[in-house]
Amino acid sequence: MDVKNKRVAIVGAGPSGLAACKHALAKGFRPVVFESGAAVSGVWTRTLSSTTLQTPAAAFRFSDFPWPAELAPEPEQSFPRHDEVAAYMTAYARRFGVLDCVRFRSKVLAAEYVGPPEREVAAWERWSGNGEAFGDGSGEWQLTVQHAHESEGTQTYRFDFLVLCVGRYGVAKVPKFPEGRGPEVFHGRVLHSMDYSGMAHADADELIRGKRVVVVGSGKSGLDTVAQCAKINGSKNPCTLIYRSNHWMVDAKLIWGGISFGKLAMTRLSELMVHKPGEGFFLSLLATIFTPLRLLMASLVEAYYKTQIPLQKHGMAPECSFSQSILGWRLGTLPERFYDMVNEGSIQLTKTAAFSFCADGLVHDDGGTGERVVDADVVILATGFDADRLLSGVFASPRFREIVVQAGGPSDAMLPLYRHCVHPRIPQMAVVGYAECAASIYPYEMMAKWVAHLLDGAVRLPGVAAMERSVAEWERWGRWAKRQSGGVFYLKSCIGAVTTWYHDQLCRDMGYSARRKKGGGLLAEWLEPYGPADYASIQ
Repeated sequence: MDVKNKRVAIVGAGPSGLAACKHALAKGFRPVVFESGAAVSGVWTRTLSSTTLQTPAAAFRFSDFPWPAELAPEPEQSFPRHDEVAAYMTAYARRFGVLDCVRFRSKVLAAEYVGPPEREVAAWERWSGNGEAFGDGSGEWQLTVQHAHESEGTQTYRFDFLVLCVGRYGVAKVPKFPEGRGPEVFHGRVLHSMDYSGMAHADADELIRGKRVVVVGSGKSGLDTVAQCAKINGSKNPCTLIYRSNHWMVDAKLIWGGISFGKLAMTRLSELMVHKPGEGFFLSLLATIFTPLRLLMASLVEAYYKTQIPLQKHGMAPECSFSQSILGWRLGTLPERFYDMVNEGSIQLTKTAAFSFCADGLVHDDGGTGERVVDADVVILATGFDADRLLSGVFASPRFREIVVQAGGPSDAMLPLYRHCVHPRIPQMAVVGYAECAASIYPYEMMAKWVAHLLDGAVRLPGVAAMERSVAEWERWGRWAKRQSGGVFYLKSCIGAVTTWYHDQLCRDMGYSARRKKGGGLLAEWLEPYGPADYASIQ
């Protein structure tokens, strides 16, 4: 059977979708990419005008496509703007022929597996029935796609394999309120940060210009949004940030002891100090022995940041330790001049135990003197995203919707995917780009390479039972990491603390050496940070 004639569909043309298409093309396939927007690069086309990379360009890149000098003249110190990131991804897509495969303004409404009945699929001992990417040819995916062009309308397409690259940030998470205390009673404008950042920049500025603006949420999107509003309105119309908990938001340009924290965290030595899924007794013992050293190093970094950033002065010192934040990768970068704007009065910080709406603004509980009203004309909810619903909502099958996110399962630490890509009980389908890590673009690319090798037959999957045991190992590790990070400070499917360990597994599956520091010797292997360029030769 010539698998190169098999039909492959990719949903989404963000970083993970671009990588999935590029590497499928490299294996001789001709995938079709359905993108609901008008351009590639995903969320980078829908950002605030002030948005920049949180990590240096050298860490946020595809392995075999360095940043052009005009976009990142010094990759180790450059933090490109959102439009430069979008330009970089577009250049990548053009260079490798991906643009020719993308159908823009084409939204996948539903994906339905057509073939053997679900009861039979659930009983298979081999993934897809025979352990192969395309099964035995009796099943296929039927996609219902809504095209923006009226002449095309809604159409149905059939494919032999489906790759979901929908990301985590397409469905807004909005708090629930008691009756009579929600947005419906507010006389002003309420919108989610996703909708605000998706507006044309001029329209977004005009929406808040001269208005009393309240932003809810102290995560990355919350701080970016309040800083954006403060730049427009200044101290004459200060923007209020209402939040319940503090997170580690730091200056990415700060150097500790001549070494950036990001580089230190990406070495094998750093990962040796952390427990890892399926590590075995010896590595587990070493991680236990080195745990005090890991905690000490994190405490020193924490103390350094507290001396350099006025967290305690403004009541923004995080409730969790820096070591807890690392495990859940609840880290972000401060907007430029954030605390300067706080000092100038352009940003007002208000911590609350709970909040609700009234006609004139927000009612918040300060935890001491009772409820107070913050007057507002515009409220922007930076309250996060429902990544599970974004992924599960693609499936027509209720059963697939349930099992792909393990709804009602033992915990919400990990998505139940083998190698974070393949569900053992959903045939002929892979997910690329859900797992969370520090510099997500090249781990997503590694997933894309693994899936391309799977399509090509180079990756041989174990039986369903063995895959589920591996999934369970990651689930146990995720529960451990979640406990260690304080429970509420862990992002689901976060692999930031064990990224290299995860890449080692993918390398071995694809038939490549996991040791990528060629010619550098043992010291380089353990002490030099791992990054995209180390995996460039894997094609």
